[in-house]
Amino acid sequence: MKKWGLFLTVLALVISMLPGTQILNATKGESFQHRQNFKTGLEMLMSDQVSLLEGKNVGLITNPTGVDRELNSIVDVLYNHPDIELKALYGPEHGVRGSAQAGQYVEFYTDPKTGLPVYSLYGKTKKPTPEMLEGIDVLVFDIQDVGTRFYTYIYTMAYAMEAAKENNIPFVVLDRPNPLGGEQVEGPVLDPSYSSFVGLYPIPLRHGMTVGELAKLFNEEFNIGADLEVVEMKGWKRSWTYEDSGLEWVLPSPNMPTKDTAITYPGAALIEGTNVSEGRGTTKPFELIGAPFINGDDLAKALNEQALPGVKFRSASFIPSFSKHVGKLSHGVEIHVTDEKLFQQVLTGITLVKTIHDMYPQDFAFRAEDSAGKSFFDLLIGNGWVRDAIESGSSVEEIVNRYQDELNDFKETRKNYLLY
Repeated sequence: MKKWGLFLTVLALVISMLPGTQILNATKGESFQHRQNFKTGLEMLMSDQVSLLEGKNVGLITNPTGVDRELNSIVDVLYNHPDIELKALYGPEHGVRGSAQAGQYVEFYTDPKTGLPVYSLYGKTKKPTPEMLEGIDVLVFDIQDVGTRFYTYIYTMAYAMEAAKENNIPFVVLDRPNPLGGEQVEGPVLDPSYSSFVGLYPIPLRHGMTVGELAKLFNEEFNIGADLEVVEMKGWKRSWTYEDSGLEWVLPSPNMPTKDTAITYPGAALIEGTNVSEGRGTTKPFELIGAPFINGDDLAKALNEQALPGVKFRSASFIPSFSKHVGKLSHGVEIHVTDEKLFQQVLTGITLVKTIHDMYPQDFAFRAEDSAGKSFFDLLIGNGWVRDAIESGSSVEEIVNRYQDELNDFKETRKNYLLY
């Protein structure tokens, strides 16, 4: 037995000295070192740029994702700092504590922990009023975005920047990683005539930018003109996945429970514009897709035959506890991302919608049009022509090819605002 032990020890030593193994270990060490050196905008603020807030009355726009590496809330960090006067909190959709469901009206209240007023930016107004900003010297924004055009926090930021400009208040954005990475840019650029709170500006569905970069783009390209300061992250790389940052995932909204949800969200959320369930009311929103009229085996087979990059589909059944088809057995697919770097969310989302539309023409439906002739699907995809193209029988390839020119134009504009 001792001889075998000695043999295994020697074998392990030999393997560790092989070139490929040394490269792998070096890569792991480098990745660990990167994570150790990485800092969010909040951490950079407190370590190097706290002078931006010292001696000032601060208004803070945040939610549960505004935490440092030790998961301390920015509310507590600023409130307990001896040289900072945190005066008011402002909550986006879902609220400062993140408890409100999608679209749920959020009321004004007093924070029980700090006694600070909490103004809702998803209630009577989505833009801070002069009364809400009375006595505020600087506005700070610290919220984790998910890298998708129709996630509303970036428009809360934009409206707050407008209010800051109008009231002569400096605006500070504490930057955080884009959980989808910062390299891929995908999907149609929003048609301005379809502007809404799920798509305020003409940017693509997957923009590949951080909130700090978006703030700079919004400020310049769309003429907000705020006195803007972006506290940049230290050490973030555009090629990183969220895991590479070493940060814990704090759910930014009730139906974004994991990083995996954020990965499938840009494409799967297009299902919200139809009568098919996007998985709300299950433990895997935006990963489970289905309806009572769908045959899951048939749909999984049809989708897998299209060999979409970085993703596979498994037949699945579920019963939503709320939202569409509540309490009804629904069948469809679970989205399994096999390669995050290859996965194309928007291509996958359009393929999902078109495939279900074509397989179940008598049962599938886009959500009803409003008085202006726009469906919620149109607001999500950012135009009216994609829905028309699906209904008229255009291929996914034809749809994707149609928006490439405007997407390429955006990519050129985007280069001017990249910080990393």
